[in-house]
Amino acid sequence: MNILDKIVADKRKEVDLKKSLIPVSQLEQSMLMEWAPNSLATALRNSKTGIIAEHKRRSPSKSVINQNLNVQDVAKGYEDAGVCGISVLTDGKYFGGSLDDLVLARASVDIPLLRKEFIIDQYQIVEAKAHGSDVILLIAAILSREEIKTLSETAKSLGLDVLLEVHNEEELQKSIMPSLDMLGVNNRNLKTFEVSLETSKSLSERIPDDFVKVSESGISSTAAIKELREYGYQGFLIGENFMKTDNPGLSAKEFIDELKN
Repeated sequence: MNILDKIVADKRKEVDLKKSLIPVSQLEQSMLMEWAPNSLATALRNSKTGIIAEHKRRSPSKSVINQNLNVQDVAKGYEDAGVCGISVLTDGKYFGGSLDDLVLARASVDIPLLRKEFIIDQYQIVEAKAHGSDVILLIAAILSREEIKTLSETAKSLGLDVLLEVHNEEELQKSIMPSLDMLGVNNRNLKTFEVSLETSKSLSERIPDDFVKVSESGISSTAAIKELREYGYQGFLIGENFMKTDNPGLSAKEFIDELKN
């Protein structure tokens, strides 16, 4: 069993437990259900930088990245730096995140927030909206075409943007459908954790222009972004590069300033 299979198996148990404790009807009472979501896809289309910055404490591949910062400071720092959106990890067991991080980020900023999570159930989408998310992530590697369709249509019915993540052409082919806004190519092989920007380059021409193209993982230089732009990418998800520093917001600002110049 690889790490992805293990995460998904644990996630199924977690979601079943949550459903028994907090029914959907209770989630729907959240004041944040009234929040009018911001479109990340629109923000990326209109941006000259396209940076989506991530709040991530740890990961299975790097263990601890940064446990010392509070999410409000990180989110505010990112917003001040001029990022297009913020990705907030909400998985607890493997990434040290929580839904509280999403709520605190929402209270701190007005820009689009992506709930970065292993979504396998419609319940998690209602949960995302109830905790202030504007965007959800779907991972093609853990979902069938039917599941992608059901989950993305549920998200659209709640006004949320959908970023679908793929790792190879097979995942891409099964995933293309009108209920998606953005197609993300993860440059990290989730089975080996090796990273290569060639993944984004090779898949770029297979992604129809109707979708905003997002490149994820392993982006640590402005040169990489300039290179990927030539392949039609408008969004760039950057996590560890900022989070491993003492001041992620300042790191993001310096990175964006360099990109603009």
